[in-house]
Amino acid sequence: MSDQKPYNVLFLCTGNSARSIMAECILNRVGHGKFKAFSAGSHPKGRLHPETLELLQRLHYDTSGLRSKPWDEFAAPGAPDLDFVFTVCDNAAGEVCPTWPGQPMTAHWGVPDPAALEDKGAERALKLADIYRMLDRRISIFTSLRLEALDRLSLQKRLDDIGKSRD
Repeated sequence: MSDQKPYNVLFLCTGNSARSIMAECILNRVGHGKFKAFSAGSHPKGRLHPETLELLQRLHYDTSGLRSKPWDEFAAPGAPDLDFVFTVCDNAAGEVCPTWPGQPMTAHWGVPDPAALEDKGAERALKLADIYRMLDRRISIFTSLRLEALDRLSLQKRLDDIGKSRD
């Protein structure tokens, strides 16, 4: 992967405070420079989910540049050309998205919403860790694909299958 530019990947969620933020961090770490991840929301909360931020920091992710932002930043002139756009929440998957630069491939990889967890204490922390694990597993499968060896139709099927996987 010496001279090839990284694949730009956008993770979408409604609030852009937890799931999409986790996915951005995970891919930027496990993508080893082959991928550049971003995240955004259709209705961003403007702040990060505190327990998600705490989990990422505990796992030694650099969280200094993270922020909750609107998805239209990535449809504006000068935005990076996107290669992939993945929705990680069911609400965002059902919304009408902007037209993305670069004609990216899309898939839905929905996982539960950490902000909606009703559990308290250790049970809540376990569920949050499980959501992280689901995203980590899907992203690890994605990064192991030999993208250059797959035609567009085969790649789309693989991306869809990743989102349907039983984590």
